[in-house]
Amino acid sequence: MKELKLYKSPWKALKMILLCSLFVSLGIILLIYTEAPKIVGWLNIGLFGLGLPIGLFHLFDRRPQIIINEIGIYDRTTNQGFINWEVICDAYLTDVHGQKFICLIIDEAFEPSKSKGKWYQKMAHFSKGLGFQELNISLGQVKVDEKRLTDFISAMAKAKNLHQ
Repeated sequence: MKELKLYKSPWKALKMILLCSLFVSLGIILLIYTEAPKIVGWLNIGLFGLGLPIGLFHLFDRRPQIIINEIGIYDRTTNQGFINWEVICDAYLTDVHGQKFICLIIDEAFEPSKSKGKWYQKMAHFSKGLGFQELNISLGQVKVDEKRLTDFISAMAKAKNLHQ
């Protein structure tokens, strides 16, 4: 199997930079030209000003966000290393306010919360109650056909489990 690498979309980063710049500009206009309370302008500048360096980071970060190969799946946001195909049972797509996630159903013996403390286990249980799993792949910064990627991951997981 050839290695599949998915990178952050520069267009999404540019969109973030432009929208944050617009709101920072509105904050400056509130400070200079209106009688609005100064705190409103400063909060606008401070809050949306934080989005500018984040957008620049996403724009210039050229490391792969998701890597899929014969070993498994690597997602930089999960902080887990490679998730082997042998532990992945299935996958499904979920959406939270327009942000897509691929939820990986993994064997219970390999769930990350098993080796963590009680608080982490309670948070994992809460996450499952919301319809997620313990390992979720965020597709927010990646431009990809979410449905096809989910179907591919699900098919790979089932194919690897059939060979065992």
